[in-house]
Amino acid sequence: MKHEAMNETGVVDLLRDHHLRPTRQRVALAEMLFSRGHRHISAEALHEEADGLNIKVSLATIYNTLHQFTNAGLLRAVPVDGSKTYFDTNVANHHHFFVEDDQMVIDIPAQRFSVGMLPEPPEGMEITRVEVVVRVRRKSGFKTP
Repeated sequence: MKHEAMNETGVVDLLRDHHLRPTRQRVALAEMLFSRGHRHISAEALHEEADGLNIKVSLATIYNTLHQFTNAGLLRAVPVDGSKTYFDTNVANHHHFFVEDDQMVIDIPAQRFSVGMLPEPPEGMEITRVEVVVRVRRKSGFKTP
């Protein structure tokens, strides 16, 4: 699902198509999330971005909205540890690197990673998706180009 160059009308339609009422705050946050292509963002970073654009919205509202968008299938939650979750606008099945040094999430190209030998799920259950987060950090002495 690509959302590039999405204007307010497109955002309103997108929200309605996913059974979400297009409130002023949802529309503003959706424009920020979906108008610049795929991205990974934390609630705190989105809050800072909104503040920089003079969009007044509480951090609690941002968390609620991100979870509503995730439940509606517009975003994918990427938990990197017990206290930090990033939200991905690319909802297709794929995996991620988490760059510990920069607290940043990067997509792993699908053709460069595969998962095999999955366990048999418990009786009466089925596997819906496999998500892998590979944690990386810079090697000692390595400088970013």
